[in-house]
Amino acid sequence: MDIFKTKTALRATLTKYKKEHKTIGFVPTMGALHDGHLSLVRKSKEENDITVVSIFVNPTQFDNKKDLEKYPKTFNKDCNLLESVGCDILYYPTTQDIYEGELAAEKFSFNGLEFQMEGKHREGHFDGVGTIVKKLFKITEPNKAYFGRKRFQQLQIVKQLVNQEKIPVTIKGQPILREKDGLAMSSRNARLTREHREIAPLIYKTLQEVQQRFPYETIQNLNQWVQEVFEKEPLLQLEYFCIADTSNLQTVQKKELHQKYRAFIAVFAGDIRLIDNISLQ
Repeated sequence: MDIFKTKTALRATLTKYKKEHKTIGFVPTMGALHDGHLSLVRKSKEENDITVVSIFVNPTQFDNKKDLEKYPKTFNKDCNLLESVGCDILYYPTTQDIYEGELAAEKFSFNGLEFQMEGKHREGHFDGVGTIVKKLFKITEPNKAYFGRKRFQQLQIVKQLVNQEKIPVTIKGQPILREKDGLAMSSRNARLTREHREIAPLIYKTLQEVQQRFPYETIQNLNQWVQEVFEKEPLLQLEYFCIADTSNLQTVQKKELHQKYRAFIAVFAGDIRLIDNISLQ
């Protein structure tokens, strides 16, 4: 695996591969890798000649500085994991290499997608996401890029970004990977206390119950039931739960025929914020 710390050197190598008509798959990450990330790398390896992974903790998408400071950094372990699945290239830039002295997010409009769910609770988050993804796509110019569905809203926004900016890349959303007890894999899981880790699977169990009840219960009843579940569990604090139209991510209160819906949830386990979602079809 080749490791590049500057975009200039990375571009030179990728240009050489493109002249050889090789396809490029790209997996952007913030490091602290787990099996969910590795599944994206494996998929890219299946579908492309060259797979590039980036590790960059992007400061402009954090609305909470403490969260940024505490974000786990496990570079040596990450390198070993990437090599174990055959990653070809790792891009590990500095903030200077990415932002060139102007540490600011571009302002975006994503047809309202940015104001739903995460956007209501993390001011400016999706401007930061849009900024870094646009920059990374410009640097790597991949044929395909891979994102997990755990951050489903981010996935939809990246698709909107690519459409708006006319970036010639195919976005591939991949299934959520879970621990044996159902907890969605996340870099943040390693920071959970033992007590919080033991109770955290309640998040997915609640979503599964919503999925089972959805065909025959009203959305209002499901919203109330989820509230009650977490009111009874003092170790977990519900930030939000909603059922949204998959096409525009707008929260819905009434079901309509032929529409596709998804349930979204964000929960605090102590000061660790965990998110998850599930299809209701």
